Amino acid sequence: MSSELSQLPAPLRGIRPRDIRIAVIAAVIQIGVTVGATHHHPHGQGCWWASSCTASNHLDTFGIALLALGPAALLLRRRYPRGVLAFVFVVTLVYTSLGYLQGPNYVSPAIAFLNAVMCGDRVAARVALGAGWVLFLWLPAALGNTGAPTVLGALAIGAWMLVLLAVAEGVRGRRDRMIEARRARQQEARSRADEERLRIARELHDVLAHNISMINVQSGVALHLIDEQPEQARTALAAINEASADALREVRSALSVLRGSSEQPPRSPTAGLDGVDELVSRTNGAGLSVSLDIRGERRPLPASVDLAAFRIAQESLTNVVRHAEATTASVEITYGDDELTVQIDDDGRGDGASPSPGSGSGIAGMRERAAALGGQLEAGPLPDKGFRVHARLPLGGER
Repeated sequence: MSSELSQLPAPLRGIRPRDIRIAVIAAVIQIGVTVGATHHHPHGQGCWWASSCTASNHLDTFGIALLALGPAALLLRRRYPRGVLAFVFVVTLVYTSLGYLQGPNYVSPAIAFLNAVMCGDRVAARVALGAGWVLFLWLPAALGNTGAPTVLGALAIGAWMLVLLAVAEGVRGRRDRMIEARRARQQEARSRADEERLRIARELHDVLAHNISMINVQSGVALHLIDEQPEQARTALAAINEASADALREVRSALSVLRGSSEQPPRSPTAGLDGVDELVSRTNGAGLSVSLDIRGERRPLPASVDLAAFRIAQESLTNVVRHAEATTASVEITYGDDELTVQIDDDGRGDGASPSPGSGSGIAGMRERAAALGGQLEAGPLPDKGFRVHARLPLGGER
């Protein structure tokens, strides 16, 4: 089938089944109805809008050919909207001027007109509409095939043409609105996808940075103690095993939105403050003494706030382990009526996650998390020694 289509002339290759159906319907109406009307009323009125209008020509082979040319041209209406409109206009004008029976012969011009408007050739369509009102009414009279059009008849035809124009513009407007709505939905979907990719990147950064840091510290301990204190080295290796398993589990959870429909969703719960005790315990195992202070009534939180608070605590402790050269740190979580406060202090160098205070990507990521929830995060060195991260998260969730 495709090889047969490739052998057709280029203008015919874009013809669709719908184009063929429309052309066939137009041909059946124009030819079939006109032939039937001619047989039933061989001397019937050729038009109703003129003072005297009897069809001067009986429908012959040439007349049928003219009725068939318009529908045939509609096959190319999508590829050449303006050319098809002009061709159908001329064919219909010749048919009308020769005094054949009128009526169904205007189906093809109406379709060509609608198509031109839909394809954007609105000026050409309006010119054809205005020219048609003048020529189709007065040219047959000028050639002696009809009488002059009556005022009422001319106004009625003009009104029908205005209705046709209004219908065409209405259909075009509705189609344009649907296209714009679809485009807006696609843009919104792309924006959501971009936001989701950023969220995944942030999750992966937090998960991997923390767990890889723990693995790095514990592996250093294991290498140092493997010969002299193998039992303590075994403890460090167990911590490495736990941290790596936790990293794999959280990476799977962060990437779950990219899974295919045939895959099972992750079974582990989303990270949250329920895991802060384990986080502190694991960080203690890395050689840093960490205390946890929970103030207020510990209660369920909005998922977005719960995750953000945990990630802020996790990222802060990761920065302490990797960069601060601290010996102690404290995590303070305060459950308020309208907001959750997370504060992490350490006794390290006081330059945060990078040599330039507050400029590290980890702190920037924490600020983004807090801002996305309508909260605020401050990070900077303490007056005497150490570094503080202080975050306020409204309990209303994401803005």
